[in-house]
Amino acid sequence: MWRGVAAMDVVVDQISLRRYNLSAVLRHLCGAGPRSRARIATDLGLNKATVSSLVAELGERGLVLAGDVERGQVGRPGQVVEVDGRVCGLGLQLGVDHVAAYVLDLRGEMVSSHHRRLDIQDLGPAGTLAMLAELIGSIVGGAAQDGRHIAGVGVGVPGLVESAAGSLRIGANLGWRDTRVVDELVTLLGNPEYPIHLDNDANLAAIAERATGCAVGAGNLIYLTGDVGIGGGVIVDGRVLRGADGFAGEVGHMTLAGDGRLCGCGRKGCWETVAGMPALLREIADPGSPIADPAMELQERLAEIRRRAELGDARTLRGLDAIGTGIGLGASVLVNIFNPQVLVLGGFFSVLGDLLMPAIQGQLSGQVVSESLSQCRVERSAFPFTAAARGGAHVVLESVLADPTRVPPGLARAGGSR
Repeated sequence: MWRGVAAMDVVVDQISLRRYNLSAVLRHLCGAGPRSRARIATDLGLNKATVSSLVAELGERGLVLAGDVERGQVGRPGQVVEVDGRVCGLGLQLGVDHVAAYVLDLRGEMVSSHHRRLDIQDLGPAGTLAMLAELIGSIVGGAAQDGRHIAGVGVGVPGLVESAAGSLRIGANLGWRDTRVVDELVTLLGNPEYPIHLDNDANLAAIAERATGCAVGAGNLIYLTGDVGIGGGVIVDGRVLRGADGFAGEVGHMTLAGDGRLCGCGRKGCWETVAGMPALLREIADPGSPIADPAMELQERLAEIRRRAELGDARTLRGLDAIGTGIGLGASVLVNIFNPQVLVLGGFFSVLGDLLMPAIQGQLSGQVVSESLSQCRVERSAFPFTAAARGGAHVVLESVLADPTRVPPGLARAGGSR
C-alpha cells in the first residue's frame, strides 16, 4: 500500500512539474516575445528536449505557434516560437443601465468589444441574466467562427460578491439580493465547457488598470468607480484585497454625512450619496431637467455637463466643485489607510476628471498625511467605462497562464505555423 501511494505521489509531482514548466514557457513568451526553442531553454534553465516537448504541447493547445527564423543569433538559426492569439478571455461589466463586453487574446490585443443599454430595473435579475447569456453565447459563437477559442468568462457586477459561490449577495444599485449569477448563467447557457467567474466590478477594474492601464505594475493601488454608486478595488502588494468574507472594497457605503440622504443600501449619508452621479445631477440641475432624464445616454449627459462648465455656467461649476470635494474627502480616508502608489478615478470621475481634480486635490492635500500623499499619484482611468470588462478578460487569461492545461488539446493550426 505504501509503495502504491509513493508511486502516485511521483505521478502527481510529475504532472505538477509539467504544468509549472508549461506555465513558465508560456509566461516567458508573453513577456519576452518570440524566442527559439534553444533560447527559451537557455533563458529558463531547461534542457532543449524538455522545451521542445513543452512547446509541442502548447502548440497542440493552440497557445503558441511557429514563426520566422530567429535572426542575429550565433550558431545555427532556429525557428522562433511565439504566442498564438486564438485563445481569448471574455469579460463582461454589468452596470445599472448597461452591459459592456470585451474580448482580449493571449497577446493582450483587443479582439472585439460590445455595449448594450439595459433597463435592469425593468428586466429584473431573470431578464437581465437571460440577456447576458444571449450576449455571451453570441460572442463565443462568433469567436469560434473566426477560429478563436474563448477560455472563460469573467463577469463584473457592483455590490457584495461571493466569488467562490458565484453569487451577488447585495447589489443595492441594481436592486438585487442573493442572486446566484454564475449558476443561472451556466443553466441558461446549457452547461458550457468554459468556466464563468464572478467578481466585484471595481476589483476587476483595478486588475485591468494594473495590467495594461494607467497603473501598470503598481503593487499598491486603489480604483474608484464613478457611477450611480461608488465602488473601490484595492490592490495591496500585488493582490486584490478581499477581506474575511470577500466583501472588502465597498467604500461607497462609508458614512460621510450622518444625517445625509438615504442610500440604496438603507442607510443614510453614504459616500455615494455625496459624490455619485445622482448627487452631481442634484447639484447642477432641477428635477425634470433634460440632463437628468434617465433616457439620456451617459456620454451625451457628460458632454452636456462639460459644455456647461466650459461656458462658465455658475451652477455647474459649483456642482462640480461640490462633487470633487466629496470625492476627495472619501479618497483621503482611503489614502491614509492604504498608502497606495496610485489612486485611479474611473467612470465619470475619469471623464470629468480635469474639472473635478482641483477640488479632489484640495481635499487630499488638506486631509492626507503628507508622506502618504507624496507617494501617491492620482490618475484618470485609461478605460473609464470598460475597465471591469477588461479586467474580467484578464482574469481568464491569467488562469490560462497559470495552468495552460485548462485549454483543451486539439487546437493546433494546420501545419503548426502562421
